[in-house]
Amino acid sequence: MGSRSSHAARIPDVDSLRRETGSVSQASLRRLYDRFQALDRTGKGYLSRLDLQQIGALAVNPLGDRIIDSFFPDGSLRLDFPGFVRVLAHFRPVDEEDEGNRDPKEPEPLNSRMNKLRFAFQLYDLDRDGKISRHEMLQALRLMVGVQVTEEQLESIADRTVQEADEDGDGAVSFLEFAKSLEKMNIEQKMSIRILK
Repeated sequence: MGSRSSHAARIPDVDSLRRETGSVSQASLRRLYDRFQALDRTGKGYLSRLDLQQIGALAVNPLGDRIIDSFFPDGSLRLDFPGFVRVLAHFRPVDEEDEGNRDPKEPEPLNSRMNKLRFAFQLYDLDRDGKISRHEMLQALRLMVGVQVTEEQLESIADRTVQEADEDGDGAVSFLEFAKSLEKMNIEQKMSIRILK
């Protein structure tokens, strides 16, 4: 029992992390901290892109490199534990009980529907200009379907997808258009990992 409390004490910024991430439980933080330390095989206290590339599920995910990029905003080369938790918090299931009790003065939790959508949007918006162009959509489709579909079919899908979501006619999909096009999708369920309760 003593080792468990000392283990929790080693987790940096526990209280602020719990507030910022939508109250990730102490047990989940402990599991994430253990995972972080296991990925940090050399004990340097941070993770690099190479460390994350060792995760099997990311290695086989067609968007794995883009997901890894999301851990390193602004081109940083090091990922500390709070940054690790912040990114993973987007995948925490939404707790309706917490939603109803949330102080409106507090920032929206990272696992809210809108923040989940923002996270998904940035996987497509490669140049970070706030819009998903036809070219960016085509690149994502190529990654996701590989050689199973012809280039002509991919271009047709990209054109149709952008055209259907593009309400202002600028030939690209803004975040608001992206969010609106997914309003009927259960993003809370599709972007949740149970371990992060």
